[in-house]
Amino acid sequence: MTTAAPPLNDTQLLVNVTTKSQEQTLYQSSGAIVAAIVVGVIIIFTAVLLILKTYNRRMRVRRELEPKPAKTAMPPALGQSSSNPAQHPTVTFIPVDIHLQNR
Repeated sequence: MTTAAPPLNDTQLLVNVTTKSQEQTLYQSSGAIVAAIVVGVIIIFTAVLLILKTYNRRMRVRRELEPKPAKTAMPPALGQSSSNPAQHPTVTFIPVDIHLQNR
């Protein structure tokens, strides 16, 4: 005895095909949305880099073109000893108007 398969309705076949088509459409549209977001982020990142590059170039040109101030006494670099004979001692000026109280 063989059992016959129940006959398929056209509506069941149509629902299965429609469901798969909707799933595929959802996957494709979600992939397109992700791709659009990635492309947008890349475009924004590129624009920010170009703006920073232009700003850096303008600031460098401005620094190079502005007049240099006269050389001022620079504090000794780290690691140098403080007993350098070329270094002048600092002088603290106390105005005459200030009167210190005696203890």
